[in-house]
Amino acid sequence: MGFDFDLFVIGGGSAGVRCGRIAAAHGARVGVAEGRFWGGTCVNIGCVPKKILVQAAEYGAHAEDAVGFGWRGAAAGVHDWAALIAAKDREIARLNGTYRRLLEGVGATVFEAQARFLDPHRIAVGDTEISAERIVIATGGRPLRPDIPGAELGIVSDDAFYLDRRPERVVILGSGYIAVEFAGIFRGLGAEVDLVFRQPLPLRGFDRDLREAMAEALVAQGVRLFPESNIAAVEAMGMGRVAVLADGRRIAADCVFFASGRGANTEGLGLDHAGVATSASGAVMIGEQWRTNVAHIHAIGDVTDRLNLTPVATAEGHALADLLFAGRARAWNFAAVPTAVFSTPPLATVGLSEEDAAARGKTDIYLTRFTPMRHTISGRARKTLIKLVVEQASGRVLGAHMFGEDAPEIIQGIAIAVTAGATKAEFDQTIGIHPTAAEEFVTLRQITRTVGGA
Repeated sequence: MGFDFDLFVIGGGSAGVRCGRIAAAHGARVGVAEGRFWGGTCVNIGCVPKKILVQAAEYGAHAEDAVGFGWRGAAAGVHDWAALIAAKDREIARLNGTYRRLLEGVGATVFEAQARFLDPHRIAVGDTEISAERIVIATGGRPLRPDIPGAELGIVSDDAFYLDRRPERVVILGSGYIAVEFAGIFRGLGAEVDLVFRQPLPLRGFDRDLREAMAEALVAQGVRLFPESNIAAVEAMGMGRVAVLADGRRIAADCVFFASGRGANTEGLGLDHAGVATSASGAVMIGEQWRTNVAHIHAIGDVTDRLNLTPVATAEGHALADLLFAGRARAWNFAAVPTAVFSTPPLATVGLSEEDAAARGKTDIYLTRFTPMRHTISGRARKTLIKLVVEQASGRVLGAHMFGEDAPEIIQGIAIAVTAGATKAEFDQTIGIHPTAAEEFVTLRQITRTVGGA
């Protein structure tokens, strides 16, 4: 049978736009549907606006630190939340247009409407019905609210970017990327912040040394921590809120922010009409080549709930388009994916944690912790941590971790070495740039400890 499109992509975020754009560049007839906003979560209610807010929060600290360097009258003034949000909105609007133009520029057909399956090859896009030989699901994820009394009184990350005023007191539930990043944002802009989380330390899944450094840094900037705790209910108190903890403690706030989980955005897609299987949590299940249980339907990005990172989603979209329409798959390394948490200060990591490496065999740990030069002058209580995880038998660097200013910028470069399989000896042969924090990655000589093995 004839189809309207060779490829139809449901979702105009990072994964979907890249997949559609590369497929169209290969000569495919491509349609892409987006029912909310072009660029998806990252551009609109995720990494891009979040980093703008992080940078805004840092300026107040920079002004305070300037005093130590001889600047007089440099103290931070009163922050204008409305001006920040307006500036953020202008940048997001610019990026929205860019994403749509990228598709139109290569001849893809753009639909600004929700899409849903009618059967394995037919899709309803708003009031239009189309058919496609191949279909890609790239609808991303969405924040989840806990199933507790009063959950509707709280906000999720989508809402945080559109608050008409900055709350003076915020209770945040969670301790992952979003939770610790917004804790730094709100605290840096002057709010009182309480962080409630179920684990003993924040950032479950990260290297333990990084998790401990994060907890210490949060306390140093004035965030109150409630580890091994949970919010059992939220109550209204006039115009404010009360977070009721599971142990009965009550925390009064202007805002309760739920940052305790995300789920696949599959509601309303009509996946049952196409026969596409999902997990118990609703994520689209895939096998090799991002293929679902229906051979011509693929899924990429956060909707699969695997490595939920924007660059991974983009890489998957590119690789899939190359595979389907150029007969080759671009070689991306998904085994050692670098990632960063834009907390205050940030952390970044690539490769294995100490715990994961130790489970594989004997591992040497190199670690240093120091006050960066800037803060020996500013007096701010802030430390930098740098760590290498090295396989003892081969000398290969299995993991590199950093907590401290500029960590994301530095680890991006280190990730190339880790991806290439560099050894500790090759790190040692590299001349450092002095004075920098980054040079510590090539000057670590003393083994801090050895873990793993029999």
